[in-house]
Amino acid sequence: MTALRQQMWEEMQLRGLSTGTQDCYISAVRRLAAHYRKSPDELSEEELRAYFLYLMNEKQLSSSSCRVAHYAIRFLYVQTLKQTWPADLVVRPAKATKLPVVLSVAEVQQLLGCIRKPHYRVCLSTIYACGLRRSEGVSLQVTDIDSERMMLLVRQGKGAKDRYVPLPESILDMLRSHWTSHRHPDWLFPAKPRNGQSWATAIAPMSESSLQKAMRAAVQESGIKKHATVHTLRHSYATHMLEAGVNLRLIQAYLGHSSITTTARYLHLTRPTETVATEAINRIMAEMTCQE
Repeated sequence: MTALRQQMWEEMQLRGLSTGTQDCYISAVRRLAAHYRKSPDELSEEELRAYFLYLMNEKQLSSSSCRVAHYAIRFLYVQTLKQTWPADLVVRPAKATKLPVVLSVAEVQQLLGCIRKPHYRVCLSTIYACGLRRSEGVSLQVTDIDSERMMLLVRQGKGAKDRYVPLPESILDMLRSHWTSHRHPDWLFPAKPRNGQSWATAIAPMSESSLQKAMRAAVQESGIKKHATVHTLRHSYATHMLEAGVNLRLIQAYLGHSSITTTARYLHLTRPTETVATEAINRIMAEMTCQE
């Protein structure tokens, strides 16, 4: 890591940016330096402007990726280099509005049934049943289980916030049974040990990439045509909870959303909502037909 990136990394730590954000920002700055083959502190305003146009027009990055690059580079110049950011250098690519992919209950069951290794199957089952993010699922610890209240503690989720979510009895039984297969003192899903070593010696949880790989293999084997990822299980959880009549505010708390608007998008995906809309348009069209 260069001295400049080290300085930027320290500034991000001081401001409490999450580890994930730090990694994204450092990667964005590294790509900028590689593009021009010189240190970012040597770039002109015109070169910065040309780089953002390159990301949008030639690389055709998504609007979110362009915004991350903008935030990262602006952080470098304003917070690390203590320079004034050009007032007219604003990067606001059009943001596409897409609804998330959602699986039916039957599809979730079919998908989980295709996962052969218990380590991955139990983790993905827990992610779905508790509405967790991928990083939250792999990082679960033994002490996060509150069997008295049947709740699961999600530590330091997005925004460095803790929250509790309901823990289904079937998942508790599954977690207990799985834990006896490795008996790690801390992690519920420890990383795979090296040859000859015990699971209990793992110093970190399983990697997110290995879990995502297991998910991709299961989707392919299941024959499900939807573009499903680990995060799709979280979307499906929220949608199924709404369909079951759970209050939107409660689902917001379980998902750890800061804004109810983020949670409300699942209203567009529920079957009751679709059914009401379909019945309404069919009724209107039937009345129009009768009048002719």
